[in-house]
Formats: sequence, structure tokens, C-alpha cells
Amino acid sequence: MKLTIFAATGGIGRLLVDQALAADHEVTAVVRDRSKLTRDVRSVIADLTAPDPEALREAVDGADAVLSAFGPRGRADIGITSGGTRAVVEAMLATGTRRIVAVSAAPVSTTPSPGRPNPPRHDPGDGPFMRYLGAPMGRLFLGKHFADLALMEDVLRDSGLDWTVVRPPRLTDKPLTGVYRTAFGHNLRNGAFVSRADVAHLMLRCLEEPETVKQAIGIAD
Repeated sequence: MKLTIFAATGGIGRLLVDQALAADHEVTAVVRDRSKLTRDVRSVIADLTAPDPEALREAVDGADAVLSAFGPRGRADIGITSGGTRAVVEAMLATGTRRIVAVSAAPVSTTPSPGRPNPPRHDPGDGPFMRYLGAPMGRLFLGKHFADLALMEDVLRDSGLDWTVVRPPRLTDKPLTGVYRTAFGHNLRNGAFVSRADVAHLMLRCLEEPETVKQAIGIAD
């Protein structure tokens, strides 16, 4: 496949590049800084905090699928994920590229948004610890980040594209296992962690599984 990977030098993005190349996919990496690429792939310079529509169209034109590991690098970047994703969607619609898989987060399942104003108070997959301690603490410190991811999911749901969002819990740097649990539409019981490498693995796997289209997928060890 011809794959366009956004945020290709980030924690998940660079693993997407590595795993995609290992699977003989043709990769276009979309990055802010080309010097941070560690693999020899076609690259397009684009800053999704101030999107250039022409650069984004160039990046996605002819791709079989888009993989987005885009997200804030710190508190100053909170709020850019939904706007950047909207720009990517517009580029995809302009070029006829239809498939996109994007990283979200487990707490988004219970985060309200304009498109989902009344989500469940508790995710069906969350145990007592997550319901009464983990999730409230996460909202306290990362609530704005989760709200922006919820808006990002709204953008994808409203796009008419063939989208999938992957909702991991806390990310680790453990190596790829390819052994993890998934669930459609909810989180995983006792699923507090998952590695970035396994998230990348699932994102690529979704491209081969039509049943994942228009689904939010929970993942955990």
C-alpha cells in the first residue's frame, strides 16, 4: 500500500514508519522537521498548527490510506489536534483519498463533544479503579487534551471518510509484541497500559480489516 503517515517522527509515528516499511508498504512521512527522520522515505514538510492546504494535498494525493499519530507535544499545543485533523480531512476530500486511521485516547469514550454531547458516564470496560480514580484524575490534568481529541473524533465522524480511531490507555515504550486486547466501542477491563509499538501495529492491522471502518477501538495489554 501507499501510506501517508502524519507526525512521522513522534513516539507512535516513527514506529508506524518502521513497521510499514518492514511490511513493504510505500511510505510518505509528513513531518515538521525532515532532519528528525531516521528512515529514508519520501517526506513532505507540513506544520499542522498552521496547515498549508497545498502541502497537505501533496502529502495525501495517491495514498491508499492515511495514518495520523498527530497530537500535542505539550500544554502549549493543546487544541491543535482537531484543527490539524480537519485540515487533513479537507486534503483527503480534495484528492479522493478515503481511508484514515488516527490515534485518540481511552478517556475520550466518556468525554462529551458537540457531536457526542451525552457519552456514557462510565465506559463499560472500565473497572472501579478507572471509574472512580483513574478517569477523574486524567480529566483533572488532561481534560483539555481529551476534549480536543473528542473534537477530532467528531471531525472524522462527520467527514464521510472511511475512518477508524484507536483509543489507547497510558502508553509505554515496551517493544512490539503483537499480542494485545481490542474492543469495538469501549475500553478494556484492567487495561491500564499498552506500548506505542503495539498501537502502531493495530493501526496498520486496521487497514486490512474492513470491519474496523467507522469504529472506535479500545486497545490494552
